[in-house]
Amino acid sequence: MVAERRRLRVTGTVQGVGFRPFIYRLAREHALAGWVRNDVHGVTIEAAGDAEVLDRFAAAIAAEAPPAARVEAVALLDPGPEPTPAATGFVIVPSEDASDVTTAISPDLPVCDDCLREMRDPGDRRFGYPFINCTNCGPRYSIIEALPYDRPLTTMRGFAMCEDCAREYHDPLDRRFHAQPTACPRCGPRLRHLASPGAGAAIGVDPAAHLAAAEGVWDDAALAATVADLRAGRIVAVKGLGGYHLACDARHPGAVRALRERKYRKEKPFAIMARDLESLDGVVELDDEARALLASSARPIVLAPKGPLALGDEAPLPDDLAPDNAYLGVMLPYTPVQHLLFDGGAPDLLVMTSANRSSEPIAYRDDEALERLAALADAFLIGERPIARRVDDSVAQVVAGAAAVGRRARGYAPAPLLRDERFDRPLLALGAELKSSVALAVGGAAYVSQHLGDLGDLESFTAFQETVHDLCAMYRVDPRRVRLVHDLHPAYPSSRFAEQLGGERVAVQHHAAHVASVLAERGAWDTPVLGFAFDGAGLGDDGTVWGGEVFHGALEGGLRRVAHLRPAALPGGDAAARTPVQAAVGWLAALGDDALDRLLAPPFGFPPARVKVARRLVATGVNAPATTSVGRLFDTVAALLGFHHTMSFEGQAAIGLETLAWRVPAAEPYPWPFDGATWDHAPLLAAVMADVEAGAPRPLVARRFHEALAQGVFEAAVELRATHPYDRVVLSGGVFQNRLLLERAADMLGAQDIGHWHNEAVPTNDGGISLGQLAMAVTLPGG
Repeated sequence: MVAERRRLRVTGTVQGVGFRPFIYRLAREHALAGWVRNDVHGVTIEAAGDAEVLDRFAAAIAAEAPPAARVEAVALLDPGPEPTPAATGFVIVPSEDASDVTTAISPDLPVCDDCLREMRDPGDRRFGYPFINCTNCGPRYSIIEALPYDRPLTTMRGFAMCEDCAREYHDPLDRRFHAQPTACPRCGPRLRHLASPGAGAAIGVDPAAHLAAAEGVWDDAALAATVADLRAGRIVAVKGLGGYHLACDARHPGAVRALRERKYRKEKPFAIMARDLESLDGVVELDDEARALLASSARPIVLAPKGPLALGDEAPLPDDLAPDNAYLGVMLPYTPVQHLLFDGGAPDLLVMTSANRSSEPIAYRDDEALERLAALADAFLIGERPIARRVDDSVAQVVAGAAAVGRRARGYAPAPLLRDERFDRPLLALGAELKSSVALAVGGAAYVSQHLGDLGDLESFTAFQETVHDLCAMYRVDPRRVRLVHDLHPAYPSSRFAEQLGGERVAVQHHAAHVASVLAERGAWDTPVLGFAFDGAGLGDDGTVWGGEVFHGALEGGLRRVAHLRPAALPGGDAAARTPVQAAVGWLAALGDDALDRLLAPPFGFPPARVKVARRLVATGVNAPATTSVGRLFDTVAALLGFHHTMSFEGQAAIGLETLAWRVPAAEPYPWPFDGATWDHAPLLAAVMADVEAGAPRPLVARRFHEALAQGVFEAAVELRATHPYDRVVLSGGVFQNRLLLERAADMLGAQDIGHWHNEAVPTNDGGISLGQLAMAVTLPGG
């Protein structure tokens, strides 16, 4: 046996997840002397003992790590001259500070089973405590203000621990050893219920002042009052991990309708929280993968097909939850407060939607919530623990047999998505405009922020700027002295912000970034691909509006546009993206005046005034830019099937079309010819018009359209392979949020042994653009 001393550095998500006590116990089991500490790189260990034992110890670090940890590497360092503090024992030493931070921050974690057992045990000192947590669960990212992750650098610094909590906190064998948010009823945050002035508050009433003066009730009484509100059909603003929710009984039609009216949320779906998986029986259809996703450590909202209890006019659940939508977003409780509400008798299905008016960011500061939500909520349930930053619920679904994130936020962000030496130089990517996120490369890792919303809204843009400075400050990067990556469109708020920051800037084409995001997820730098980027809009290299593009190449060497949808006019520009009838006139102009005339008569019945204006714009070319957008092609077919009103949220018409298509099995596709460089939409739309005029069922028309697009992707992939060799097909862009389209295309490709990749770790919509921008920028000269 040979005795030696080794120093190890563990990188990944290893702070705030019980990693140091795990290392302490592991070292004791192996009879090693030494120490472990947090530092700005992760966790550093020095251990002394027999060489073979040290080998087994090092192997066990990754193999036996705590469930919430993510070990990316265990590196051997030069032990240096520093001696082991304990000659015969193993100790945990204070965290080290330094100038360069590269450790990963843990996402917020759902309350664990051990804490739930204690919370429900009348003999436990934390019985019924709504802020119970330990090293395996609870808030992380939403309370961290700076690194390293220690209590003085979190929003819990104002709560001094009592003797019992302090003893647990300092005991390396205790589950709460260095659990930074740890607390109990004696020393921790409390819960308060307040009545609101409500939607009928008199003009001139200052809601914040009114509520600040209100006494309210506390703790157990606060929970009981909230349960009573929910059971009575009232709306309650409930403070969560990363912001407030607006909650109401999901089975109460009046409450759901009132919530829509107060939020100005006309038709966009609500998510519901269920007491447990059994409560979802009949509400949604869940396979094993979806059940596992619901119960995963991220606890996302999972989009699942509606079940019999949510379908049809006679269904017991109000259609207002998700009108004209085949899916319902569902989630399970993840905080102690949510579990306590259900334990206390709250309805087993609750609407849990972000606390804001439509398009605004979620409210997360108490004063802000009291002011902004007083007209929306009948009451407030407020926890005293401050929130450091807003973090929305994540959204995911099972697509082609695998989990795919549609909104990356709580439970996922800001864990690093990949590590690569290409990311050693600091780089900041600012994303696009809609469904915004930002990404930071530093210390060999790529970090993508939480979902930030649509930057056209002033408050969302403010939140975007705050997040840029917050993320950069966390990792000690100066955003004014870092290489900036932004969208090619100069008018996007994110592009203008890059210009304001100054310094070196790189503009990346929108759709190429979509394809790059898929490759970046997999670290596929040299893999030649054929990438299909379908979405609503993005500025192309030629100055036109792209949205139906095919790229060939690799991250190393670049992606080149090789095919696209035949351009059409977009009368009214951006206005056509909200009004399917307007978009339809531009696309159907390819069929001639006779087709446009027929739009005014049954069975189409387009509004004459809107058609007249749109035709004039197309004819004159005034405010009618050319576009290759597959998103607008979806809107056109939706309009032909009767969707004539202005959309109340992005993608509404396309979602309605997918909902119709799911109602019938696979059908013969419409013709969508591909000539090796372009798809021609004219034959497709002519066939749709003919079917509608012949009285074909709307679901059949919708299904044949989906089959046509999937077949078109497949045929293009086959034809282009001869001239543009590739290893994989990539599918990305907001249109591929359509599960039916993506799965049908994947099935067709797979039947011919053509492998495909699509987004899984970041959204396929514009929420993944920032990662793609990072990946493209580091492959450029000087990157």
